[in-house]
Amino acid sequence: MKINPYLIFNGDCKAAFTFYAQALQGQLDMLMTFGESPASAQVPANCQDLVMHTRLSVGDQVLMGSDTTPDRPVPGFHGCSVSLNVDSATEAERVFNALAVGGQIQMPLEATFWAERFGMLVDRFGVPWMVNCEKTQ
Repeated sequence: MKINPYLIFNGDCKAAFTFYAQALQGQLDMLMTFGESPASAQVPANCQDLVMHTRLSVGDQVLMGSDTTPDRPVPGFHGCSVSLNVDSATEAERVFNALAVGGQIQMPLEATFWAERFGMLVDRFGVPWMVNCEKTQ
């Protein structure tokens, strides 16, 4: 079993996942709009360019997402964060700084009692992230 985060956006899913692919050095395996789907004829014209489903692979991990339709807006991301565990302080700094571009740092990336580096931010799309690099033994 795998647990994969699935993020739902109000129209900026494509921009967010393009940004995440670059920041996380991942690969967009798929990105399908409602207009590209077999059900496109049943989708209103103002929803054709919205993302029906996308999948980003980073190593053996997957982040997925989509846009919602205007009649079902989501109130944003509350009560959860996407947590990234990286292998080095250097990678923690790279990822944290990349995701922070245009966003808001909630807790600067720094050493803690449990981690070589830990920090929290909300990216420019409103998604909360935690970046963690555990202490080496």
